[in-house]
Amino acid sequence: MSLKERILQDVKDAMRAKDKPRLATIRLITAEIKQREVDERIELDDTQVLVVLDKMCKQRRESISQFEQAGRDDLAAQEKAELALIQQYLPEQLGEAEINDLIDAAMEQTGASSMKDMGKVMGLLKPKLQGRADMGAVSALIKARLG
Repeated sequence: MSLKERILQDVKDAMRAKDKPRLATIRLITAEIKQREVDERIELDDTQVLVVLDKMCKQRRESISQFEQAGRDDLAAQEKAELALIQQYLPEQLGEAEINDLIDAAMEQTGASSMKDMGKVMGLLKPKLQGRADMGAVSALIKARLG
């Protein structure tokens, strides 16, 4: 079963269980997927669905930090609940040691030595880490090594 099929099946399950918060979040996911399919006139595969989910997670993390800074704990809690549900569809997150090993390998493979080589390293790592790590944090790790 593809990731998209699993999400659509979970919509039906949430409807049957009358789980409104879960249903609302899963519908947000399906709406994002549909929007991308309509915009690009393609049928998304699992990798492309992961990109959509990863983007949604990033949006939720940014919203959470903004809501917490503004003292809106109620909205931050809702975003955290949505983030947790979206992350259920992502593959298992990599540990820091595994990410560092992949960064080392990519830097060695590309011969990266300065900040000018950041794009090469990120280009090599993005397909491997998509949905399995926060790309913002990965970017910060690479900058620290190259800077």
